[in-house]
Formats: sequence, structure tokens, C-alpha cells
Amino acid sequence: MGRLFVVNLEGKIYSCKHCRTHLGLFEDIISKSFHCRHGKAYLFNKVVNVTVGEKEERLMLTGLHTVADIFCVGCGSIVGWTYDRAHEKNQKYKEGKSVLERFKVIGPDGNSYWSLSHEVHGGSDADDA
Repeated sequence: MGRLFVVNLEGKIYSCKHCRTHLGLFEDIISKSFHCRHGKAYLFNKVVNVTVGEKEERLMLTGLHTVADIFCVGCGSIVGWTYDRAHEKNQKYKEGKSVLERFKVIGPDGNSYWSLSHEVHGGSDADDA
């Protein structure tokens, strides 16, 4: 195994809840209106310190998308997914963007989503239909 290089961010940082590896900045959030099986998820313009899994087709409430799960480089936990391709014209803005699941990250204030919400939300991964 090679040497692990980790990008350290400055500012309002979202980090992996397991190992605290930096993943994204508050200023890179495009939308806070996304949902996954654990509750809220945020669409980011850019994330760091992740590896990308295998691409797969997922049918979501907003249409068919080609996505890949993203994993924290620090501990290997799944922290969200990235959009490779949106098949619907009005969803093209998601291409090249990534979603971090709030349940799996610590926010800039140091709190995890789970400790704030205390409830399990319905629904499923990535707006799955």
C-alpha cells in the first residue's frame, strides 16, 4: 500500500464522523435538499479525500442516473455518492457533483447529524424510486 496523502481544508469543514478526515467545505454546498436512507444529504460542488467506487445505474425519484459510491480515504467508510451522468436533461447540473450524507459526516460546528435529529427518516439512498 502506498503513502496516504490527505488534503487539509480551512474554513467551515465537513469531516468523516468516524476518523475526522476532511471531506468538504460549507461554501461548496450547492443544495441541502437531498435525501438518503439516513435522512438529509448535501450536494457539493467539490469534495476531497474520497475514493470512488464502481459506477452503476440507479433509478431515483428524479430519473435515471449513473452514480458511484464515494469512500473516505482515512477509514474507508461510505460517505455518499458522486454523479457521473444524469439521463434527464433537467438533472444535468448534478454531473460531476458529489453528495455527502449528513448521517455520515460531522458538520462545521462539530456536531453529527444523528445527534441533532434523533430520528430515522424514511426513504432510501439517493432518492431511489
